[in-house]
Formats: sequence, structure tokens, C-alpha cells
Amino acid sequence: MARVSPFRQGPMVAESDVVDVVVDWVHWYNDARLRSTLGYRSPAEFEELYYVEVNGAFSGVAASKLAA
Repeated sequence: MARVSPFRQGPMVAESDVVDVVVDWVHWYNDARLRSTLGYRSPAEFEELYYVEVNGAFSGVAASKLAA
């Protein structure tokens, strides 16, 4: 189910509601949040740029970010 807002709409009724909120938060904390130690990039973006730098080849997202 696609969420329009990152905020909950209404009360949590079942245990599955709590699990959904926790899983979403853990995903954001581990994968999506920008980190100052990585130059204000997400871990996924930093890893991709690292491999681009190591291999010397630009792929997909990294190439488009460097072209912009």
C-alpha cells in the first residue's frame, strides 16, 4: 500500500500496525537517511559512488548525478 504521508493516519489497532511502523522506521534509519559522515548522502548512494570511483565506470544513477 502506497502511503501519501509519512505520518500515521489514525490509531494503531493491531500488532501488525506497530510492526509496519517499526519496519518503515528501520528502513529509513538504515538505508534512506542522509548521513553527514557520508557527505550528506544515503548509504546506498555513497556505496554506488564508491564502486564507481573504484572501478572507474559510471553506471545508471551515478552517471546521471554526475551529468547534472
